[in-house]
Amino acid sequence: VGLAETSLLNKLIRTSLVESSHRVEILQQDPSSPLFSIKTFEELPLKKELLQGIYLMGFNRPSKIQETALPIMLAYPPQNLIAQSQSGTGKTAAFVLAMLSRVNAAEKHPQCLCLAPTYELALQIGHVIENIGQFCADIKVTYAVRGNQVPQGSALEEQIVIGTPGTMLDWCFKRRAIDVKKIAMFVLDEADIMIDTQGLSCQSIRIQRALPKSCQMLLFSATFKETVRAFAVQIVSNPIVIKLREEELTLSNIRQYYFVCRSREEKYRALCNIYGGITVGQAMIFCQTRRIADWLSVEMSQDGHQVAILTAELTVAQRANVIQRFRDGKEKVLIATNVCARGIDVQQVTIVVNFNLPTDQKCRPDFETYLHRIGRTGRFGKRGIAFSMVERQNVRLVRVIEEHFQTEIKQLDPDDMDELERLQN
Repeated sequence: VGLAETSLLNKLIRTSLVESSHRVEILQQDPSSPLFSIKTFEELPLKKELLQGIYLMGFNRPSKIQETALPIMLAYPPQNLIAQSQSGTGKTAAFVLAMLSRVNAAEKHPQCLCLAPTYELALQIGHVIENIGQFCADIKVTYAVRGNQVPQGSALEEQIVIGTPGTMLDWCFKRRAIDVKKIAMFVLDEADIMIDTQGLSCQSIRIQRALPKSCQMLLFSATFKETVRAFAVQIVSNPIVIKLREEELTLSNIRQYYFVCRSREEKYRALCNIYGGITVGQAMIFCQTRRIADWLSVEMSQDGHQVAILTAELTVAQRANVIQRFRDGKEKVLIATNVCARGIDVQQVTIVVNFNLPTDQKCRPDFETYLHRIGRTGRFGKRGIAFSMVERQNVRLVRVIEEHFQTEIKQLDPDDMDELERLQN
């Protein structure tokens, strides 16, 4: 599953902001320049219509990244910003507030351009603008995305244009529907996905270079690898850079066990014994292939379990729907391939099962996937349990995983019901 699809899925299923224990790092060209952070939205120079919109969205107070980023984005004279923080920390709402604050509703022409890597992510940003800006009746938004046509030479009247780089380039230079010299703010979202997708970074740079020197540049990314940093400095001159490190998953509150099984049927029997021995709230079961996931889904359904299945063949919207149903408790078991090893926080998940250990193409353990899979339990400070079903020839992989994470994975006898019952306590 591509980065853009993963990002969209996270946006669709996110019900609350990701809290971080890390502090925001700030790098600026001029260390003597005063910077301040805020604890309430009222401290910002925001119109009452925007405060109404932000509160209606469920934001009671600024998130950690918003506390630092919003005063920079709304400062006068305008300052350029590069901001990095993980998905779900409130970046989109922050730059939406900045765009809605910067535009002059009385002027009927584009004043803010916002680029996203895909059609779906552009629509998602527009959805946030429409919600936060619902009381700003004179501010209009349009989408420079595939399928949206503008006649040659017709001038747009909407103040905010959101789009993908290719279509935005066409509207600016071929159709001449946007006067680039009147753009006051340029926002580039999901920069790490932009540079991962061929052509998008070049198109973005072409648009940026045509903008006036006075235009405020804002760039956002979930990661800040060297490739992202090199791209960011081409787009944004003399920026303030703010970074919020991602929370690291930990295995400290997850008990890990493995069963040695000879066949998938024996693995299934071990799974049934888990259900017979311990009380399971909700379970996530990870399979290496779609074929095994389908087979397991049929077996468990026939045995009376409420099962949902999540694989890469589903659209992002379908995946989001499956996850929401699981969150709501409509299904108690979620069987998945690696498509959803990341980012799904469901409070009621008490066990995670690796029906197959995650491995790479050379049959070595995939440590990152293992961590993200079993990290679906033991969330929110609770204790969790993870089971792995292992063929005899793959027991060595368990030892390699133990050594890598400096953790203990105990072997269980799949038929020892007393031992399984003791786990509950």
